[in-house]
This record gives sequence, C-alpha cells and structure tokens, in this order.
Amino acid sequence: MDQVRELVPGVQVLVHPECIHEVVTKADLVGSTEFIIHTIDAAPAGSAWAIGTELNLVKRLADARPDLTITYLDKAVCFCATMNRIDLPHLVWTLENLVAGNVNNRIEVHSDVAHWARIALDRMLALPGAATPTTNATD
Repeated sequence: MDQVRELVPGVQVLVHPECIHEVVTKADLVGSTEFIIHTIDAAPAGSAWAIGTELNLVKRLADARPDLTITYLDKAVCFCATMNRIDLPHLVWTLENLVAGNVNNRIEVHSDVAHWARIALDRMLALPGAATPTTNATD
C-alpha cells in the first residue's frame, strides 16, 4: 500500500473488509462490494483509486470508468474462481429451486466453524460500508 501511495499521488485506497487486518487499518475507505461499486460510480473524474478486492471486479470498475485511474492494490492477484461461476442462469435455477422447496448445493461445516463464520459475517454486515465509509486515513 505504501508503494502505491508513492507511485500514484493523491490515490485513495478502497478495500473490502475481507482484506487482511493490516490492509484494512491503512486503507482510506473500507466497505462491502456494493459500497466499492457505489464509491467508484460517484468518484469525480480524474481521481485515482487503488482497490483491494477481487480482480475481475476491479477490472470491470476500471472498464466502466476510463476517466478514473483505477489500479489493483495487491501485486498478488486475488482471483475468485467460485465467484466467477455465479451467472444469471444458475442464480435463477437456484432461486427457483429454493422457492419450490428444493435445497441444492447445501454446504455443511463443523459447528465450531459455523459459529465463527457467523460471527465474522455478522461483523462484516454490521460495518457501515453500504451507507457510510469507514475512514482510516488522517487528513
């Protein structure tokens, strides 16, 4: 993060809360995927952003806003193969099955894993990211 701040003057660092703690605490803005998308949609032309989240989302944001400087925060690219398998036809199929009472693709984990996953999920959902950014930078 320090390197991108040196290389790109005025860059805003925007990260997903699932990034490692050290990155989250040094970022300018922290928020959900929706928050990241809305922040870039509303960004002023000419502004610079380093984004810490899944690679294809960063690429889509950069393609949608060529008037911004958007870079991927990490040199080690974060590609989420599972996320990329979610497409509209499969989402519709899953939702239709749920409405019909058929649960497909159920994932079961040990109760201890489920307990801590629930805590992590609740904490992430409690972040103010969807409406208000978590600001870590000092002005």
